[in-house]
Amino acid sequence: MAGRREKLRRVGIIPEYRGFTPDGLASGEAIDMTVDELEVLRLCDLEGLNQEAVAKHMGIARATVAAICSRAHRKVANALVNGRALIIEGGNIAYSPITTTTAVWPAKEIGTMRVATTYDNGNIFMHFGRSEQFKIYDIQDGKVLSEQVVGTGGTGHGALAGLLANGGVDTLI
Repeated sequence: MAGRREKLRRVGIIPEYRGFTPDGLASGEAIDMTVDELEVLRLCDLEGLNQEAVAKHMGIARATVAAICSRAHRKVANALVNGRALIIEGGNIAYSPITTTTAVWPAKEIGTMRVATTYDNGNIFMHFGRSEQFKIYDIQDGKVLSEQVVGTGGTGHGALAGLLANGGVDTLI
């Protein structure tokens, strides 16, 4: 008799970092963590959402969130305490980009190319995934028509590509 089919778990980001190792040599075999386990940790522990809100985000039951969270905490603790590598991959997931508003982004005119650069305090910011602002240039016929600094609204890593696409950005430098 086949068991109940597992529901797809919606994740809002694709992990930028897919593995962690201790300083020196890792002891024992690596610990495998699924992308949905990482997503539960991100939403519960990093974003501070309660389990009910996480369940709604991921399209699963609250009890499933509790089980995933407990399993993920044990895996992270095992890696930290026992000096084991942690590998993040797999899981029964569906990528569902974080929805963000682009209301602060200026409208893009037809025939205009929109170019974005990561930005921080007057300089290009060197880490795309942690950029809190972008400088947006609208270019037409080889001339810059306008430039504006826009915020990411706290969006990070995997969701930034969706944010830029929603803002009409054609090229990222």
